[in-house]
Amino acid sequence: MKSDSSESGKNQSLSPEAEFSKKLTFRDYLIATEQKANKPLPFWRLFVPLAIQTGIILAVPTQAMYTNLTGKEVILQTVAVNPDEVLRGYTLSLDYNISRIATLRRLSGWEDLLRRNRGRNGQLLTGTNLYVILQEQQSFGNGVPRAWRPIRVSSNLPNYLPTNQVALKGVYQDDYVMYGVETYNIPDEERQQMNNDIFRSAQRNRGRRIRPIVVKVKVDPQGKAVPVSLWVGDRNYRF
Repeated sequence: MKSDSSESGKNQSLSPEAEFSKKLTFRDYLIATEQKANKPLPFWRLFVPLAIQTGIILAVPTQAMYTNLTGKEVILQTVAVNPDEVLRGYTLSLDYNISRIATLRRLSGWEDLLRRNRGRNGQLLTGTNLYVILQEQQSFGNGVPRAWRPIRVSSNLPNYLPTNQVALKGVYQDDYVMYGVETYNIPDEERQQMNNDIFRSAQRNRGRRIRPIVVKVKVDPQGKAVPVSLWVGDRNYRF
């Protein structure tokens, strides 16, 4: 009787958690784990990661479509370069006059931009964002259009510009300013024709450098650009 009373007292002193743990066997644990693993995931746990991945994939083409719809047509001009450095394989690489610091430092606003973003070497800090304000130049006839003229630079996107001006956003990297329209993939059917036009242009320029290539881009209200077409000599190539 005394023993039974002692055992009863022990059981009464156990907490519900401890009593449950005492009754739970390892087999019960395995069964519960298997049931949990086989339970289907909630729909939202499948949908959310898929939606995030889809958004990342579509972000770039969506930005390009937005720029194409809302952007203003702007004409840019490259600098004369060695023809061997322009078209390599299926890739066309262009170097614009506004990519050169020598061009930009002559513009209004350069000293203020440099003062705000000066590095230890006295140059712009790598990764500096800037805006080049371009002004339309009147073209005559239906030939190759005239490139827009850079008139000033700014650290910030201007709140207002006349209809004949646009702000093009660039990023300073390794002594150049990149605008996101420097490299293009050329379809195979156009590559040979473009290559011929490039070298023909070089021959007209005494075989040393090709004449500047004129590029049409669209620039959206935030300053981002996408390519539309370019002229090599008198021939127009669309992207």
